[in-house]
Amino acid sequence: MHEVILITVSGRDQPGITASLTEVLAHYEINVLDIGQSVIHDTLALGMLVEMPQETAGCAVFRDLLFAAHRLDLTIRFSPIDAAEYEHWVAAQGQPRHIITLLGRKISARHLAKVAAVVADNRLNIDNITRLSGRISLQHPEQKRIACVELSVRGAAPDLASLHTAFLQVSQDLELDIAIQEDDIYRRSRRLVCFDMDSTLIQAEVIDELAKVAGVGEQVAAITEAAMRGELDFAESFRRRLALLRGMDESVLQGIAEQLPITEGAEHLISTLKRFGYKVAILSGGFTYFAQHLQHKLDIDYVHANQLDFRDGKLTGTVKGEIVDGQVKARLLRELAAKEGISLQQVIAVGDGANDLPMLSIAGLGIAFHAKPIVKSQAQHSIATLGLDAILYLLGMRDRDIADTER
Repeated sequence: MHEVILITVSGRDQPGITASLTEVLAHYEINVLDIGQSVIHDTLALGMLVEMPQETAGCAVFRDLLFAAHRLDLTIRFSPIDAAEYEHWVAAQGQPRHIITLLGRKISARHLAKVAAVVADNRLNIDNITRLSGRISLQHPEQKRIACVELSVRGAAPDLASLHTAFLQVSQDLELDIAIQEDDIYRRSRRLVCFDMDSTLIQAEVIDELAKVAGVGEQVAAITEAAMRGELDFAESFRRRLALLRGMDESVLQGIAEQLPITEGAEHLISTLKRFGYKVAILSGGFTYFAQHLQHKLDIDYVHANQLDFRDGKLTGTVKGEIVDGQVKARLLRELAAKEGISLQQVIAVGDGANDLPMLSIAGLGIAFHAKPIVKSQAQHSIATLGLDAILYLLGMRDRDIADTER
């Protein structure tokens, strides 16, 4: 017969703690069933679930562990685990698991309380909580704050749609981005990221910039906004906007391309993903002229956008070939995944407008970035408080890990 004992240890962290305690267990040939450790502000919390022969329980092994803990100035406790309770715990390992990621300029107790309440209301249990963002200095308030905490939760939620809705409400109320993903092998094996361009990779709508120069800015902007809200068919709105630019000189495009404002975090995100072997694509309802400018600047692998038509150095007000609308973006995403030999679950798609929803819905990780309300409500995930490089946190990357790759 064997007895299962939970050993919990706490105290000031220092080198050699785990070695000293497991050496005692090794001396008595004790089997370790589970082990976990965390350190917060140099304070250790260590737990070990061990299997002890009954003749060993309550004798020398406990004495030696107590002596070892005393030498290290640690508090140690022993808790017997009921056999039926242990078997119930073992059976729970097959339950669904999800990763909940909290993103914001800061994460307060209110944020954590609201998210934890939603988790509990949906009968989920939090197994682990991990900080992915770097430590924050309180003496340098001028430094830009970014906070990210990741929760690993276990259990089958009664209604995933209601869970998403609840998190969306918390996000809106508290200015916090919340993403929930299945904790499966695909989350750790993404290989391709596809970006919309206008208002995603760049902080502008290029067609609006062209319209300002042409003197039809207000007319085009009104059509653009209606299209992005999903009130107008993209292809039709695109034709109407482009027709207003008929006769513009081709030389205007270069000046606009050189001044396009890159979105916060875009360069950091793409350079990091490239170091990890990702392929990067632009799938845009904008124009190839500007997308190719970004391609050279950001080292992007694939570009698909609308090809402007010129005659005698001036815009004709039309495009060559098919218009890249939402359905075309989704088709192109599928084609790129097939070309790279990966599944759609290994693709990340990022966009802000209604015409991005088709590709966001089929990608393994679809992210609405600073998106219109209709897009935010329908997308799997949303980022509205941070820059594009917050996507790295959704992939489980830590600040310190990323910093190591940049050295």
